Amino acid sequence: MRDDNTRNTIIFFVCAAILLVVYQFFVVDPQAKKQQAELARQRQAQTTLAVRQAAPQLPVAVTRDAAVTASPRIVVDTPALKGSLRLNGARIDDLFLKDYRETLDKNSPPVELLRPEGVKNAWFAETGWVGANVPGLPGAQTPWTLAQGAVLAPGKPVVLTYSNGAGLTFTRTIAVDDKFMFTVTDTVANTGGQPVTLAPYGSVQRQGLPEGLGKSGVVHEGGMGWLAGSRQPIKYKKWEKDGTQPPKTSTGGWIGITDRYWLAGLVPDQAQQITGQYRLTKAPGLDIYDANFVGQARTVAPGQQISATTHIFAGAKSVPLLREYQNTLHVEHLDEAVDWGVLWFITRPLSDFLHWLYGKVGNLGVAILILTVCVRVVFFPLANRSYESMTKMRKVQPAMEALKVKYKDDPAKQQQELMALYQREKVNPLAGCLPMFLQIPVFFSLFKVLQISLDMRHAPFVGWIRDLSAPDPTTIWNLFGLIPWDPGSTPLIGVFLATTLHIGVLPILYGITTWLTTSMSPPAPDPTQQKVFQLIPIMFTFVMAQFAVGLLVYYTWSNLLTTIQQYVIMRRFKVDNPIDRIVGRLTGKPKAAG
Repeated sequence: MRDDNTRNTIIFFVCAAILLVVYQFFVVDPQAKKQQAELARQRQAQTTLAVRQAAPQLPVAVTRDAAVTASPRIVVDTPALKGSLRLNGARIDDLFLKDYRETLDKNSPPVELLRPEGVKNAWFAETGWVGANVPGLPGAQTPWTLAQGAVLAPGKPVVLTYSNGAGLTFTRTIAVDDKFMFTVTDTVANTGGQPVTLAPYGSVQRQGLPEGLGKSGVVHEGGMGWLAGSRQPIKYKKWEKDGTQPPKTSTGGWIGITDRYWLAGLVPDQAQQITGQYRLTKAPGLDIYDANFVGQARTVAPGQQISATTHIFAGAKSVPLLREYQNTLHVEHLDEAVDWGVLWFITRPLSDFLHWLYGKVGNLGVAILILTVCVRVVFFPLANRSYESMTKMRKVQPAMEALKVKYKDDPAKQQQELMALYQREKVNPLAGCLPMFLQIPVFFSLFKVLQISLDMRHAPFVGWIRDLSAPDPTTIWNLFGLIPWDPGSTPLIGVFLATTLHIGVLPILYGITTWLTTSMSPPAPDPTQQKVFQLIPIMFTFVMAQFAVGLLVYYTWSNLLTTIQQYVIMRRFKVDNPIDRIVGRLTGKPKAAG
């Protein structure tokens, strides 16, 4: 029986770290490095709707400005959004988020959300009608006529009309609120002599994989929705590999495509039955990802008309805002657009608490520090029991080693004497592990919260930390900015220095505090294991240096609190510890443990 009561815990964290590294290098990074090919010469017809007209050819790989000016447009101007929608096809395909910038530069352009077809990485949303053997249905190039309104703004909807010349007149009313929700009402009037059967549809389409895919780490990117009473995620990698997914029939719900922070999603009539589906179309040099729904077919008799209303969310995944729409539109689980993870029952309340703290203190970094203290307070009794057990184990370590040497040729006697030692000293080798394992779900949930939090994006903390969602910008290779030199510009090894070996101030502090916490644990009985465990802080330093600095703020602060708690307990039990040894070396006066 091994007597290192912390070995299992440490091995668990080592395995978790290895899994993170493997995931980063073998799943996330390869996906991020994929290059987008030239756009196809001919637009693929909307594959979810086989009965719909095929779209005519479009220019290949045009600039954004060229795509925007290729069709007459209606300006979109709200407190949160700016852009336009094209009259040809009446798509929502040109949107920028006013309150979010691409970079920290004050002159940085706003975040681009949607972009027109014909541009690399096009992303857009559309609605309409489908029907078998119904000619003249509006398509991607249909020239709609502006019948009302000039600028789409809150309280100022626009009305578009189109007549197919075969007895059907289409009217599309588009409204928008002061945030990120569009309301599209499609009406079709039958002025002909024969009934027609039509079904409403909506589609969010992404042509090609987004740039920077995978940089968000373990956060979901791809298709997302809530259909048939359950969450329906599909990551780009699986979508690309498996292709079109089986359709899901649902009453209400929603479906769309999400990035780490942004969402373009469709919310159909919540009282109607729909069929939602993720489709993949392989065009020459281009994969087309399409999240769509088709509603129930309805018959329009001569002289009658029908209408269908679809809400389109296009904006930032602010949890309070998603929940507001969830309540006002009576749509189920719209906040599932945020990747809460498998520990959602812990992640959700932690996220809400962090957002509340941020609102109170006004600095997200400070809010993270306070949240960490609150979590430590909740787990203080468990942690204290664990650290006390480890301290007792460390205290009896010399006696354990002596018994192992004395009875090295008699394992049975050795085991008997060890158990007697535990009983005399009231030590339980497993007592230190269980409390730590109980805390692991919360630690992983906090990791998830800091990955998905929109508040983290471009949030400053102190000094050089101007964006908690990005890695530490400083690097040891130019003495943290004291030398006016960019290591990334070094020939041959510049990329290596700027990525794998990029170690800033906070990662180093994290590494030091990790070393302190591991040094206060009982040493492994095997010398080889001891050497391996000594490398853990170094390995973790390089691994964590690639993550958002907000995560390092949390882990470093948590390590520091752990170190203080362990130190107090070790001093109380008069056990040797690394802090006293360091102080003794610095002062030349070795300090006693008690």
